[in-house]
Amino acid sequence: MRLVVALGGNALLQRGEVPAAEIQRHHVEAGVAALTPLLAEHDVLVTHGNGPQVGLLALESASDPALDHPYPFDVLGAQTQGMIGYLVAQAIDNALPGRRVVGLLSQTLVAADDPAFSFPSKFVGPTYLDAEAKQLAARFGWRFAAEGDRWRRVVASPEPIGLVELPVVRSLLAEGVVVVCVGGGGVPVVRAPDGRLAGVEAVVDKDLSSSLVAVELGADALVLLTDVGAVELGFGTDHALALRRVSPDALRRERFAAGSMGPKVEASCRFVEATGNPAYIGSLAEAASLLSGATGTYVGPGVELVAERPGVGSADPGRSPGAGGPRTGAERNGRR
Repeated sequence: MRLVVALGGNALLQRGEVPAAEIQRHHVEAGVAALTPLLAEHDVLVTHGNGPQVGLLALESASDPALDHPYPFDVLGAQTQGMIGYLVAQAIDNALPGRRVVGLLSQTLVAADDPAFSFPSKFVGPTYLDAEAKQLAARFGWRFAAEGDRWRRVVASPEPIGLVELPVVRSLLAEGVVVVCVGGGGVPVVRAPDGRLAGVEAVVDKDLSSSLVAVELGADALVLLTDVGAVELGFGTDHALALRRVSPDALRRERFAAGSMGPKVEASCRFVEATGNPAYIGSLAEAASLLSGATGTYVGPGVELVAERPGVGSADPGRSPGAGGPRTGAERNGRR
């Protein structure tokens, strides 16, 4: 099968960790180890987030006394693509000797008049206490939004409308090459009437870009990997329910956090609605078992909603995730 697999930011850096190179390399190697069964059996395009990394580079650039003004976000995004693509591609090469792999710098087209430029919403960089965020906002003119009990910088996140390097990606996949690209959603660019490209000050959502590319490539499945085991209703509450099988229609009737699960849900719905093929959302550590339905959330057309208490159990690994409804009364009790 042809898979588009999106690695969340936890693949490189977990909340509160020092963003040292060796820590990020360790996480990449662990993540690739979890992906190895999929990489060995399928044609795979790997995408990845860059929120913590691009935010760190932005802070360093803004604080550099040698610069009259900070580097723009398109340049910072390209820098993180190079760093992360290098780490991921090297880890894949080490895990699967002989399997060809390449990290590809990629540009994502957006519309110059996208309203998102007036309403920044994409989290980047580390979290700050209230006083720290206010100081940075006053010093650099940055905008912040609450994330839990702390504050985090937000930038514009326009809709992806195309991938400039799509023909190259298609050719590489046809040759059996594992492609690492669309890092951080791709470098955001606009195309002028004369055809010339120019970068813009924004960050494109990685999951939405991954979904778009998966549709364009005719992928058999979209796999979105994060640090939680499944999509949950009432996440973080005593009444949380983990979704095991769900249709796009049912997902769209629920609300999810815009800065975390929301884009993954929207990306999955778009892919399933456009192709009729399934999307999977789940833990990076359990990547190998997602396609069997043993873990995570399966999103497919016409699927009866199945939910359960987090940690109670999981779908039957021997059963097709899209085949019919719940198997047991216990599963039915979680249905909304």
